[in-house]
Amino acid sequence: MNQQASALVTAADISRLAGVTRATVSNWRRRHPDFPTPTGGTDTSPTYDLDAVRAWLAARGQLPEDTPADRLRTALRTHTGDGEPAVRLLPVVLAAARLDRRERDVLPELRDDALLRWVRSAADNGAQDIPGTEDLAYAPEAAEPLRALLRYVVADGAEAATDVLAERLLEDSGGTGTYLTPRPLADLMARLLTDSAGAFPTSVLDPACGTGSLLAAAASAGATQLHGQDVLVTQAAQAAVRLRLSDPGAVVTVRAGDSLRSDAFKGLTADAVLCNPPYGVRDWGHEDLAYDQRWAYGVPPKGEPELAWVQHSLAHLAPRGRAVLLMPPAVAERTAGRRIRAQLVRDGALRAVVSLPQGAATPLHIGLHLWVLERPDPQAGGPSTVLLVDASTSASGNRDLDWAAIDDTVLSAWRPYLADRDSFTGTPGIAGTVQITDLLNEAVDLTPARHIRTAPRQTLRPALLARQASELYEQLHRAARDLTGLSAKGDWSPADDRPRDWRTATVEDLLRGGALSLLRTAPGSRRTRSGQPLPQPEPELGGRPTLTATDVMKNQPASGTEADLPTGTALPLLQGGDVLLTEMLRVGRGAAARVVEPGEADCFLGPHLLLFRPDRRRLDPWFLAEFLSAEQNVNAAATGTSIVRVDPRRLRVPLLPLAEQQRYGAAFRCLHELRTTARRADQAAEDLTRLLGTGLTGGALLPDGHGTA
Repeated sequence: MNQQASALVTAADISRLAGVTRATVSNWRRRHPDFPTPTGGTDTSPTYDLDAVRAWLAARGQLPEDTPADRLRTALRTHTGDGEPAVRLLPVVLAAARLDRRERDVLPELRDDALLRWVRSAADNGAQDIPGTEDLAYAPEAAEPLRALLRYVVADGAEAATDVLAERLLEDSGGTGTYLTPRPLADLMARLLTDSAGAFPTSVLDPACGTGSLLAAAASAGATQLHGQDVLVTQAAQAAVRLRLSDPGAVVTVRAGDSLRSDAFKGLTADAVLCNPPYGVRDWGHEDLAYDQRWAYGVPPKGEPELAWVQHSLAHLAPRGRAVLLMPPAVAERTAGRRIRAQLVRDGALRAVVSLPQGAATPLHIGLHLWVLERPDPQAGGPSTVLLVDASTSASGNRDLDWAAIDDTVLSAWRPYLADRDSFTGTPGIAGTVQITDLLNEAVDLTPARHIRTAPRQTLRPALLARQASELYEQLHRAARDLTGLSAKGDWSPADDRPRDWRTATVEDLLRGGALSLLRTAPGSRRTRSGQPLPQPEPELGGRPTLTATDVMKNQPASGTEADLPTGTALPLLQGGDVLLTEMLRVGRGAAARVVEPGEADCFLGPHLLLFRPDRRRLDPWFLAEFLSAEQNVNAAATGTSIVRVDPRRLRVPLLPLAEQQRYGAAFRCLHELRTTARRADQAAEDLTRLLGTGLTGGALLPDGHGTA
């Protein structure tokens, strides 16, 4: 029987197959009577016959080129073997990634029996290190998904293949309660573990590791021993594979299970802990764990599971070891937890609390907190103060978060405080220290804003605030003049009655034709997609800045350092005219593009960026950048569910003469300058109003003469 004939797909599968949104699929169902009728599922989640869907899409010209990713998704859905096919394929991804390119290329072309022999041998060697993959057995019918998987690994790499498997695992688990810690937040949490001398901990534990994002950030910062546990077997399995793929040199140990009820790392003493504990889970084992030895600061009430995770983390630390946890803001003030909060403060275990803007992580409508904890050293004196930082004003409304500003706010307070807490003065309204004795009142409220925004007036310096206000006024005036000049250029001619229609080529076609080269900062990134070496000097570490994905999204100068670069990889250097595109897509926003200016040449290319190097005789960089990042183009080339990436080879570019490309390029550069100047004016206005508000309400500035400014 033909398995593919009986394959069923969901609306989500159809949206990925056609390269459109779920809303578009819903519109098709309502507006087109000939849309295939459901053949299974439920009223709220129907399923459709794959062949019927393909035929309907093809008839309407909506079926894109069949890609290795699409073929893998189809194979996963049509496979009828026992067990979780996506989980069982994870060891195969890891085994294939460990081969050299030549060995990996021949695997998909093996006969079924030879392919299965290799898989059984290779997967068994590493399955014991991947939760949920013990006692693997690959039946003959597994050959089809195995071959599709290996072809995708060859085409796009092991990490991309893991993302496709993750889509299937998320569908099978329902996805409830599984949230990814955003990479910028994970990086910030990891940076808070660096000591005052710049050294990073060797061993890091995450007792609720999910798919491993926090441990991956720790590995990027310098950790070499990674320990993780997660209650979901599928999450733990992904973490084990992702961490080994991203940092092959690290010692990775990941286990499945409930860390509070069944700690897989009893007896482990780690240098540091990073954790984003489960949110709002009341059934955490309160009754069973009432006499647990971990509760050194008090038995956590049933409604305070986060305080159980705090004490679990502290119990796994060496003296002076540090933990950073992402916490709901209510933990800082709820009445039920005040005794434990008081003991944490009294013993010097709580070092800092940082409030973040809304949208920093799920749940997006809440401004979460970071708690920085340290296991007290009985032989050393404890601190007399706690650092409180209010970074919630680093973003406002529904605008995208400015992670560079958030990092600067938090780290510019934490690092000086860590180096010399006695002389730390803080920033009025943003960061400051509070005496432990002042926190140990009846409420033991640790919310930063309630202490920082009510700082004593004597800490304000009127002359300094007045000088800073004058400087910010000048910055705002310059930005406003520039914005006025740019906004006057508004003469844009309409096209004909209908929008222009171009012939287009995929990036894959342009790569094959030599019009483009494509690079990434990853193992093997010295080779273009066509396999030809890209000539460039051997990069030498030692002070070169790194242009990061955040820099591209915020259009700011290179802010990264060598710590942002993976170890043991080829490191591309930027050249003037290169086009950069962010590989990862954020919720509610597409990819960001940037053309490298001559002054930015010789920076390192940071992770999660795609570098397109055009042949300037055939492609204009600004023309290329804007069309590559166009919303409809990016959406059609996006892959993944929990982690959405751009598949660069599926992006399309209009085929226009160079002279016409340059006309469009000049227009796109004008738009870029307008956008950049508007952001600069917005930031200057935000900084100015915040400073003036602090000075006026604190009595350090007078309103005379400013009411009409």
